[in-house]
Amino acid sequence: MKREEVFNFSAGPSVLPRQALERAAAEMLNYNGSGMSVMEMSHRSAFFQEIFDSAKAKLKKALAVPDSHEILFLQGGASAQFSMVPLNLMEGGGADYAVTGHFANIAMKEAKKYGAVHVAADTLGGEQAYIPRQEELDLSDGAKYFYYCANNTIYGTAWNYVPRTAAPLVCDMSSEILSRPVDVAKFGVIFAGAQKNMAPAGLTVVIIDKALAGREAPYTPLVMSYKTMIEKDSMYNTPPCWCIYMLGLTLDWLESQGGVAGMEAIKHEKAAILYDIIDNSRLYKPSARREDRSDMNVTFRTGDADLDAAFAKEAQARGLMNLKGHRAVGGIRASLYNAQPMEGVQALAAYMKEFEAKHHV
Repeated sequence: MKREEVFNFSAGPSVLPRQALERAAAEMLNYNGSGMSVMEMSHRSAFFQEIFDSAKAKLKKALAVPDSHEILFLQGGASAQFSMVPLNLMEGGGADYAVTGHFANIAMKEAKKYGAVHVAADTLGGEQAYIPRQEELDLSDGAKYFYYCANNTIYGTAWNYVPRTAAPLVCDMSSEILSRPVDVAKFGVIFAGAQKNMAPAGLTVVIIDKALAGREAPYTPLVMSYKTMIEKDSMYNTPPCWCIYMLGLTLDWLESQGGVAGMEAIKHEKAAILYDIIDNSRLYKPSARREDRSDMNVTFRTGDADLDAAFAKEAQARGLMNLKGHRAVGGIRASLYNAQPMEGVQALAAYMKEFEAKHHV
């Protein structure tokens, strides 16, 4: 199939803006007259420093990051942050964790290696189909931080509010960063794997309140110290150069779409198209509670595992790729990250209607 015939609904690595890919292709062999690809040049060179500084400035502008916070370009994915956060912030004490999804659960278990963990909310009994309200959070006294995952990719739920806590907020925003405005000043740490809304896999963005740096445990590896990475401007070791470059190109595209505020309106429109079909369907059943649904990951099922599999298989034959639900829960999942074009959503909507007409009795 040609690229024009395929719409990629993968939860990550996910679709990238065509504009960014075409520019990267044009500059692949010779970036800005350097005679080198970005993948070949030294991260200490003036050419790459300009790429690095530009991407950082664009991200700071897009998210309105205040001067109190530092932007770090790291590696290890969001999973590395499951360890890096408690290593740097727990200070021999404890922390509160809201377990509302698969990855939040992993992060909570990882944090237990480094200190006391108090589970402030756990939706496992509800099949992680909802988000707890503020009044349902069981916050502990003296917690060093409160951890939550803003958008649960597997289950298709999302926090529609920012928790109010005495402890600094730590948030995994991997699936929704750059899709809506965020008051960064409210957070101690925001982190996100780039492979959903920002760049190819390999880059992890961390935005940290600089006042929280320097509290790491004495056995913290140097490459996992926020203080070290702030002091070295993310270049204690070689950063993921190509991914940082691609982030800059993606941010150029984002600005052309009206920035983060413009993207928020677009994502609501895309998600509404699919949820309208699901809510008026006799075949499809939503996986998440209506008020807690994610605009990024639309999850649903038919109630028949074989029919779910047939849905994904027939969709793939039509160029609608990666609609199979996560292996942990099954079902169907359509990820509508920023670069997913409206044409892709419309094509999926038409297919959903045809599939229901064909299979619903």
